[in-house]
Amino acid sequence: MRFATYNIEWFTGLFDDDNRLLTDDTWSSRYKVTRRAQADALGLVFDRIDADAVLIVEAPDTSRRRRTGAALEAFAAHYGLRTREAVMGFSNDTQQEIALLYDPDRISARHAPMSDGDHAPRFDRTFRIDLDIDATEDSVTFSKPPLELSVVTHGGFAFRMIGAHLKSKAPHGANGAQQIMAAAIANRRKQLAQAIWLRRRIEQHLAQGTPLIVLGDLNDGPGLDAYEALFGRSSVEIVMGTELYDPHARLALAGPLKAVPTSARFWIRPENRFLQAMLDYIMVTPDLRARDARWRIWHPLDDPECWGDAVLRDALVTASDHFPVTLDLAL
Repeated sequence: MRFATYNIEWFTGLFDDDNRLLTDDTWSSRYKVTRRAQADALGLVFDRIDADAVLIVEAPDTSRRRRTGAALEAFAAHYGLRTREAVMGFSNDTQQEIALLYDPDRISARHAPMSDGDHAPRFDRTFRIDLDIDATEDSVTFSKPPLELSVVTHGGFAFRMIGAHLKSKAPHGANGAQQIMAAAIANRRKQLAQAIWLRRRIEQHLAQGTPLIVLGDLNDGPGLDAYEALFGRSSVEIVMGTELYDPHARLALAGPLKAVPTSARFWIRPENRFLQAMLDYIMVTPDLRARDARWRIWHPLDDPECWGDAVLRDALVTASDHFPVTLDLAL
């Protein structure tokens, strides 16, 4: 059985207010990519990765008129995908929802949020923690509440999934070196608080012995920015702990001189170059890792099969600035 996480850049821009897929030659929100080109590229990528369930980060918006599930199911129907049913959790106001598109012939999935009181509240609530040891609690909320799912395969194997998109550390709106530094540190503090909150939920599942998959875009990695040294650990390290496993994260933690895989590719205009980063992860508990777990990043330039298939390679570049990460399990 195959699971995937895929951050799709401005997927919401491919749908109208009636949740219909837009496949015309108007520009999409991706630079110099039409809506038809992005939608067709995504349809091909979804078909080729052939996952049983795809955690979609930056899924289409849910708002007064728009519905994430309806948009995703319209997309699946248009391209004849077997992942044709959608489930999401708490909506947000960022136009970037978190949702699961899955094959109902293989699994069933439902939104199943948990809580552990003030220690680890439900993800649409407020988390209070003293991050800077000043004896004053900080109040933290998720701009994109993680999606908690109860999943059962048609063979009867039950497990949990948590899909996450932690807040970016980019200092948006700051001007001048001092403001940029202050905003970057504040954003990292909030992101680490979210990681601690998520980690406490993971510990609930570990204590109960529940098989668990944690996947999504953590927007962070060891050594990704200069402010990590102020706090000691990255979000990835906090979420993963010692029990969860993702081989790409473990490589990143091996040391600064180690070659690290990447799952995203961004154009840095001031420097006239691309930046590659490892942002997308699929972490599993030991019982799931023992089920012949196999990970793959569908990177068009680094994966030999993707590079050798020109149609797939071009579709991956056109579809998003992130690339799918998949995990195969013997379930």
